[in-house]
Amino acid sequence: MHQSFRRWPALLAVLLAGALSACSTPPRSVVYQHEEFDSTSTYSRSFAVSVDATCEAARRALLSQGYLINQAKSDQVEGRKSFQPDSDNHVQIMFRVVCVADPSGKGSSAFVSALEDRYALKKSNNSASLGVGGLGSISLPFTSSDDSLVKVASLTIPAGTFYQRFFMLVESYLDADSGTAAETAESATAAAPQAPPQRN
Repeated sequence: MHQSFRRWPALLAVLLAGALSACSTPPRSVVYQHEEFDSTSTYSRSFAVSVDATCEAARRALLSQGYLINQAKSDQVEGRKSFQPDSDNHVQIMFRVVCVADPSGKGSSAFVSALEDRYALKKSNNSASLGVGGLGSISLPFTSSDDSLVKVASLTIPAGTFYQRFFMLVESYLDADSGTAAETAESATAAAPQAPPQRN
């Protein structure tokens, strides 16, 4: 009997050591282990124009797709767009573009990231109560429900076709701008007075 009591401290020490070792072991589903930081991701794209021109094209690209512009600077644009897949779910995408000049000085790069937030409609029922003198309070079967949107998920949209489509749209606006600039230059040249030919 006394020997069994003496074994308890040793048994507790073993259990405690096992619990501590289990806590120190990182879970296998840790997200950062999948971050490779390679150069093949498509979160950025280089353009042969200035920083201002790149961010302006990005701003117009977002506007053309129904994004509300929260912030627009010469080197940064931020917009958001809301979606409702069904009556009980709401999705919002926050899109951010940062434009940086290339070290060579011959162009700029656009770095993008989009954050997707998901909200779900949560209902909470509240029962009505009535105070009656001498009897206390009586719960009535009448209930009222309060609906509220609760954030249930938030993630950065991974690199892929989503950003590629955006970069293609930005490129189309830059091409349109370059074509308009070329037409304006040609019109200005044609409208300029021509010098009379020199006579020998």
